[in-house]
Amino acid sequence: MTTSAELQARRVAAVPRGVGNVTQIFAKKAKNSELWSEDGKRYIDFGAGIAVVNTGHQHPKLIKAIEEQLKAFSHVCFQVTPYENYVSLAERLNAIAPIAGPAKTMLASTGAEAVENAVKVARAFTGRPGIISFAGGFHGRTLMGMALTGKVVPYKKGYGPFPPDVYNVEFPNVFHGGSTGQSIRSLKSLFKHSVDPSNVAGIIIEPVQGEGGFNIVPREFMVALRELCDEHGILLIADEIQTGFARTGKMFAMEHFGVKADVVTMAKGLAGGMPLSAIVGRADVMDASNPGGLGGTYAGNPVACASAHAVLDVIAEEKLCDRANAIGKTILDRCSALQNNSNLNCIGDVRGLGAMCAVELVKDKSSGEPAPELTAALLKSASERGLILLSCGTYGNVIRFLVPLTASDELVKEGMDIFEAALTDAVAKVA
Repeated sequence: MTTSAELQARRVAAVPRGVGNVTQIFAKKAKNSELWSEDGKRYIDFGAGIAVVNTGHQHPKLIKAIEEQLKAFSHVCFQVTPYENYVSLAERLNAIAPIAGPAKTMLASTGAEAVENAVKVARAFTGRPGIISFAGGFHGRTLMGMALTGKVVPYKKGYGPFPPDVYNVEFPNVFHGGSTGQSIRSLKSLFKHSVDPSNVAGIIIEPVQGEGGFNIVPREFMVALRELCDEHGILLIADEIQTGFARTGKMFAMEHFGVKADVVTMAKGLAGGMPLSAIVGRADVMDASNPGGLGGTYAGNPVACASAHAVLDVIAEEKLCDRANAIGKTILDRCSALQNNSNLNCIGDVRGLGAMCAVELVKDKSSGEPAPELTAALLKSASERGLILLSCGTYGNVIRFLVPLTASDELVKEGMDIFEAALTDAVAKVA
C-alpha cells in the first residue's frame, strides 16, 4: 500500500511549492461527506472540495449522467460542432439566474475563466475599460483575476504588474469596523479622485466573500450598489462562484438581497466536481461581443454539462436549499454556544448564510486581534482527529464550514464534535 507520507515525498519532488496543500492527506476514495486516505483512514469532509461537491462525493445521479455522456462522446468542441446539453444547460441557467430580464449563458471551464469573460463582456457592452472590485475579494489566479483580487499574500505578491484600469475599494466588513456608509463613500471618493464613473464598465462583488473570510454583504449595501450602478450605467457583476447552487440556502446568494445583477459568474458547485463554469448575463450584455470573441477549446465540455444537469436535478429533488438552511442552523447554533464558552474566549464572530458558515478566531474577544497561529493549530488538530476543515480570511484566522449539503444530521454532529475537541486542544497548545 502506498502511504500518504510516500506520496507527499513524491509530491514535493514533482509539483512546485507554489501549488499549496491544506493537508497532506492523499485521497483514495470518497462517498457523500466522507473520504478515505491512501493510508485507509476515514475523514469527515467539511470542505467539499471548496464548495464544489455540494451534492456530495460520487452522487449516483451524477455518476450515471457522466457515464451515459461518455458513451456518446466526450469532446467535439462546442465552437466546432455544438451539442444539445450545452444549449439546454444554458436555458436552465438563464431561467434561474438572478438577472433582470432575458438572459444568455456562456459556459467555460474554471471560475477564473468566468471572471475573465465577465470583464470582457462588460467592456464590450459599455465600451468602457474600468473595473472595480473590493478589498478582501477573491476572483482567481489569472492575471485579471489577480488584479481584481483584494488580498496580496499569497495571491498577488511577486506576480505584477497587473492589468490597468482596475480599482479596489473598501468592503463593508462589519466585524472589522466597516459599514455600508464607509464603502459607499469609498466608491464616491474613487469617482472623484481616480476614475470618472463614465469610464467604469463594471463593479464585481462576492455576495459573501470566500477567501476573504465569509464576510456577508449587508443587504443595504447591495441595494445601494445597485442604485449606484444604475445611476452611472455601470454593470453589477455578482461573483457567485463559491456562493452558488444552494450553498447559502437559496440557489444563488443574490436572492437574499432583493436586487438583480447584470452578469453572474458561476463555477464550483455547478457540475459537482466536473470542471465547468458559466457566465450568465443580460441578453443585450452577452450579445455585445462579436462571434469568436468568447469561447474556449474545452469550454462547456459535454461530460461536465451532463453532470451539471444532474446537479440541478438533485438540488431540486432533494430540496438542498432547505437542507443547507438546516445544516447551517446546526453549525451556527453550535458555534454560537462555543463563542459563549468563557473557557475558550477565542471566537470573535460567528456568521453565515445557509450552509456557508464561519467562525473568526481571535486572541481574545476583548481585543479582537486575529489569531492565525490558533487557526493553524486547529486545522492540524482537526485533521489528526479525522476532520477536514478549511481556513480563509485576510488575516488567515477564519474557519469556514462547507459541508456537503447531502450530509446526514449524524455526520454533521460528529464533525462538529471533532471541531469542538480540536478547538479546545488548539487553545491549550497555543496558550
